[in-house]
Amino acid sequence: MRFVTIAVSLLFSPLLLSVINRSKGFLAGRQGAPLLQPYFDFARLLQKGVVYSDLSAGLVQLAPVCNLAVLIFCTLLVPLGPLPSLIHFQGDFILFAYLMGLGRFVTMLGALDTGSSFEGMGASREAFFSALAEPAFFLAMAGLSKMTGSLSLTDMLQNISTEHWLYGAPSLLLILVALFLVFLAENARIPIDDPTTHLELTMIHEVMILDHSGPDLAMIEYGVALKIWLMAAICASILVPSGTNPLWLPLFFFLMITVGVLVALIESSMARLRLIRVPQLLIGAGVFAGLALFLEFVQ
Repeated sequence: MRFVTIAVSLLFSPLLLSVINRSKGFLAGRQGAPLLQPYFDFARLLQKGVVYSDLSAGLVQLAPVCNLAVLIFCTLLVPLGPLPSLIHFQGDFILFAYLMGLGRFVTMLGALDTGSSFEGMGASREAFFSALAEPAFFLAMAGLSKMTGSLSLTDMLQNISTEHWLYGAPSLLLILVALFLVFLAENARIPIDDPTTHLELTMIHEVMILDHSGPDLAMIEYGVALKIWLMAAICASILVPSGTNPLWLPLFFFLMITVGVLVALIESSMARLRLIRVPQLLIGAGVFAGLALFLEFVQ
């Protein structure tokens, strides 16, 4: 049973990405792609060849592998509602945050290694925006730690009870908003970035992977689905009643689908922010998380 969490994450993470895409199609009046389309796309990419720039020193080849390996390790640290994580210890949320940062770092190195000025521009934006998102994440985790009395990601998320919501609802709602904004930033979704655009001057994540193809691109796209799953799992676990009762698992999956539909609703109802407005949004996420922490201390 200990390996159920990672197995579920690895197997079903592309389905959450498919829920987002299909919901966007429904909201736009289209039927949308089949739910299993991401799996078909991964299989198609794995059968293709790869092309590397003559200017590359090899980092562009290593980046997709390293990023995917880091994200798979992150699945060991994140609980899925009532299912505890495979590895949990005091302060593991710090390891999780910097593993995610390591994945971003190797992706940026791979983008710079191509010698493309456009990909270097995307890497610069990624570094800047992620530096603004990290404080919001840590402040949100600090608020959950103060509320639950634990520094373990699993204990923090699984010990949030009805009593916490009864007496600390404002703090929890502020933490949820902050984490959701971090979720959008980490996954380069609207209003931070448009994952479907191919205009280099406005892209952040997509511009960094323009030179990847074949199996490398499959690993990157699977990593995208896995990161969406992990960040959504953190948000959804806050809303699941405390404890490890497996009966709460359907509620957790319903909340995961709700997160996907909410992302689709946002992307279907608003445009991407101007780049100069993105820092203001991420600083706002930090303010929400900081205010939640302040409320915990004054209660």
